[in-house]
Amino acid sequence: MPDLPKPQDAVEAALFSEYWDAVLSYADLCTSGAASANELATEAFALGLREARAAEASPGRGAGRRPARLPMIPLLLAAVRTTATAWEAGGRGHKLDPDLRLWLNSDKAARYTGPPLLRPVALCGLRDMQDADASLLWLAEVEALPLPDVARRLGLDPADAARELDQVRGLFRDRCHRAHVDSPMDAQCRSYARLLDAVTRSPAADTPEDLSRHLATCVQCAEAAACLRLHGGGIPAALAGGVIGWGGLAYLERRRRAVEVRQGKAHPQQQDPEAGELRDATHRHRVVRNGLLGAAVLLSLLALGVSMMPFGSGHDTAAARDDRQPVADPSPSLPSADPLPSASARSTGPSSRGTASKSDPADPVGSDSDPEPQGTSSSTAHETPSGSATGGGGSGDTGTSAVCRVQYDLVNQWPDGFQATVTVTTDEALSGWSVAWSFRDGQSVGQMWDASVSQNGSRVTATAADYNKSVAAGGTLSFGFLASWHGDNSAPYHFTLNGESCAK
Repeated sequence: MPDLPKPQDAVEAALFSEYWDAVLSYADLCTSGAASANELATEAFALGLREARAAEASPGRGAGRRPARLPMIPLLLAAVRTTATAWEAGGRGHKLDPDLRLWLNSDKAARYTGPPLLRPVALCGLRDMQDADASLLWLAEVEALPLPDVARRLGLDPADAARELDQVRGLFRDRCHRAHVDSPMDAQCRSYARLLDAVTRSPAADTPEDLSRHLATCVQCAEAAACLRLHGGGIPAALAGGVIGWGGLAYLERRRRAVEVRQGKAHPQQQDPEAGELRDATHRHRVVRNGLLGAAVLLSLLALGVSMMPFGSGHDTAAARDDRQPVADPSPSLPSADPLPSASARSTGPSSRGTASKSDPADPVGSDSDPEPQGTSSSTAHETPSGSATGGGGSGDTGTSAVCRVQYDLVNQWPDGFQATVTVTTDEALSGWSVAWSFRDGQSVGQMWDASVSQNGSRVTATAADYNKSVAAGGTLSFGFLASWHGDNSAPYHFTLNGESCAK
């Protein structure tokens, strides 16, 4: 286990105690091993403290106002990104995640250090806020801390915390709108700026078809849309993607899981090490990228703004906001089963990095020849009913007592991609597991956390990471993924656990 950095004084020790877990969490996503994660986090933490002290010592922007800078946690996360950039330039890039290296050498990374007017809207908006307001927004939205905890941390009245958070969200929207309007843009984007501001103010506002098409193709305006629409739950992803950049969504999910574990809402088998021995580097998660370029991830994050808005021609926009989707059963003759309880644990960022997993034992060649149901209409992402999602029994379900039950949650969806989690409850104790399913509409998994992934045609197999192989009888296992889709995004079917079909 690598040595932890040693704070130099009482102030630094207090900052270390408060912020080290967040820095190490992101550094772990950015590196290829536990020792490298600790090394990167240590260097970045020192850099971030120097930048914070320099900002405090410099002249303010006016009487009683601090210099423009990010609050401590995003400032330290940006220091991780900066340190990783220095590693890549200085010959230590082999210690970094391969997809991060691709991103660092792309135009996407240059946005975070280039001219201020060209930087992501969320980054500009957060930087332009007062420190207390920006910290409240970040802690509540990205770190996902309960409001009473945030209030205690910032010295606020817990009774007023919710009202203050609503006000801060409005301030963030105003800053982002100003940053978007002030940024260089072409004539077409400029012509839509005022309309974009108007339609994002109300959840009931109709979005013209031409604006919907524009947002589906313009990253800059889609990024602004994600920040301007306060309703719909898109602010956390907009902040994480716009301020952190590469790996922002995985970091967001990881922090949410850590809070769930601290609150006792996650099963012990799903606990993120951040809830206990975060510093034990041998148990930290790894993210399996499996071919999804960092640049593509960033574009997907920026496009999240589209999924938060009622853009689209005739589609039911409630589906994009509903984080649950039923798993359709491909066999209409099978009897229906009682729905599962609605509780599910969120999945977070890292899983063990490694080679592609083996195919599901029940489908040794990874075939995509699962029978498509005849005459059965499957529920698509645009037709998601409300309620708890349930797992689909595969075509091999004989009606005997099943060994597992599955829940599929559609967390987010945007024009060409989506994020989902799979939670499986097992009746038997497991010392290793492999969960497989089939897609109907050509969806392709690009990134998975808490498991390694392989895909052959429509058949996807998720295999346990080293740290979550063991699951107690009656326990649950969970993992998440990002995937692409085109045309339709109906729910997967034929879920199996170690070759055995899972019940609804």
